[in-house]
Amino acid sequence: MSSIEKSLGNSLKSSFTARGIISLSRIGYHADPDNKGLYLQVSEYQGRVSKSWIFRFTSPVTLKRREMGIGPLESFSLANARLKVLELRRLILDGVDPLEQRTIKRIKAIETNKNSITFADAADRCIKTKQAEWSNSKHKDQWVSTIATYALPTIGKLKVDQITTSHVVKLLEQDIKKKNGDVEGSFWKVRTETATRVRQRIEVILDWCKAHKYMSGDNPARYQGALCHLLPRANKIKKVAHHPALPFQRIGEFIKDLREHSGYSAFALELLILTATRTSEVVEARWDEFNLETRVWTIPAERMKAGKEHRVPLNTRAVEILEHLKTIRANAYLFPSSLHKDKPLSNMALLTMMRKMPKYSNYVPHGFRSTFRDWAAETTDYSNETVELALAHTIQNKAEAAYRRQDQLDKRARLMLDWNTFIAKN
Repeated sequence: MSSIEKSLGNSLKSSFTARGIISLSRIGYHADPDNKGLYLQVSEYQGRVSKSWIFRFTSPVTLKRREMGIGPLESFSLANARLKVLELRRLILDGVDPLEQRTIKRIKAIETNKNSITFADAADRCIKTKQAEWSNSKHKDQWVSTIATYALPTIGKLKVDQITTSHVVKLLEQDIKKKNGDVEGSFWKVRTETATRVRQRIEVILDWCKAHKYMSGDNPARYQGALCHLLPRANKIKKVAHHPALPFQRIGEFIKDLREHSGYSAFALELLILTATRTSEVVEARWDEFNLETRVWTIPAERMKAGKEHRVPLNTRAVEILEHLKTIRANAYLFPSSLHKDKPLSNMALLTMMRKMPKYSNYVPHGFRSTFRDWAAETTDYSNETVELALAHTIQNKAEAAYRRQDQLDKRARLMLDWNTFIAKN
């Protein structure tokens, strides 16, 4: 080797150091003298000089020379680039073409991303699919509200196949704060019933994802999986809160005070009491459900909690209310919204009505079903079966449900007439 070649070799070696390569400015490839196949490529584009690592090798598959980018100098130091080349050489010794392997990984990553979905998107699509099963719009509102409030802040942006049991536990144990900012306790312990429903809804959404092949394996929100070992049982910590019910002895007094108020909310609340129905069944009632000649209100199955059509006999005062409402009929609903055209009253309208009556502000509309139930049990001889039918309660005993084929409309008509009489006399 000539003295000139030796000088050039020594010059290249002296410049190929962690500090020396920073000053390299000649455009082209600069070979690492200590690592065969490793090059620092210096390029210029629009006046800007960039430096990146290149690995040249012979493919063990095709036996052709190939060139593979490793990364920019900013991301890979000289030492890291040499370690990377060492790793790539091991693949070549094993008969693997590293460039081909990287291409395959990228394709798989793209395919995985195409077939993935965030929890927020999955929740939205699942709810739209499931809402056809729900009896009324209230269910959708509850699903959307609880998932948005308690789940999306924690797992909304995560891909569903990335969600673990730890994520579910974290959101179920999130802090619940009081209005003054103090922590009241964990979601699971303070609002157990809501937390249980949120967990169940997350489980349904993730099962939907499994059915669509967005994820596989165990559902991390399933309670009987790991969760049962990480969270206390809901039935052991849940505080049973019954709807505050007005004593039946005060119902006459309440109705007299209620009639001091006017408007759809007042009439709707009185009709709810007279028929022992639920808030949504009353505020969403449509005129085509009523037959004033036969004095029967037929609530369709899709609006009933049990998903079964329910006939309600109308007593004297209920008919009077309906006759009055006919004279001011505005649209298809008995109780139209004053804010939204062609929509019914809000579910909160009746509770708001009660809040306007300070003497009864501790009670809620749904509690009047208990008021009716207590009155029937303590002051009448009607059978439990007749009263349960009047309340449209679901029969838990399957054998009993199979034998109960009639809805006892005539008996219930007498029951509701007696209820009307009791209210009027007290």
